[in-house]
This record gives sequence, C-alpha cells and structure tokens, in this order.
Amino acid sequence: MFLHLGGDVVINTKSIVAIMDLETSSVSKITREFLKIVTQNNNVVNINSLELPKSYVICEEKGKTTVYVSPISSRTLNKRAETKNIADNLHF
Repeated sequence: MFLHLGGDVVINTKSIVAIMDLETSSVSKITREFLKIVTQNNNVVNINSLELPKSYVICEEKGKTTVYVSPISSRTLNKRAETKNIADNLHF
C-alpha cells in the first residue's frame, strides 16, 4: 500500500523503517548525528519548505536510505499507515 506524506509525495509502506516525531526524537545525540549524516549524503527529501516540519519518515529501498521530512505529524502518519495495513489484510 502507499502512504501520503504531504505535498505530492507518496511512498510504498513496505519501504518504511520508522516514522519519527521530529521534536522529541531530535533530542537524542545519536538521532541528531544520523540526521546530519543523511543530510550530508543528500538522502533527505524536504516535502514542504513552507510549513514547519513535524516528522520524518525513514525508508529503505534497494539498499538506499531516504529520509522524508514531513509537515504531517508522526501520529497522523502512523494512523494512516495502520489504516492502510488493516485495509490490506481484509478479505471479502
């Protein structure tokens, strides 16, 4: 299934490694270092530069890590992802 991250960005839910709250997770030194490295390697996609970022989604596909910075809260993205997974498992 696919998950809308904001703007015109949609990703495959199978590639999601983690959906993180930007404010609470960036307190950790390890997380800040991770974000610094992926930024230096040009593996960050900022979805909407006009709105404040609220979350980031770490994806891995074909051995490449991409971090999407989203204006949508991690809670909303998680709910959307859970709803999609539930819908995928329903059989009629």
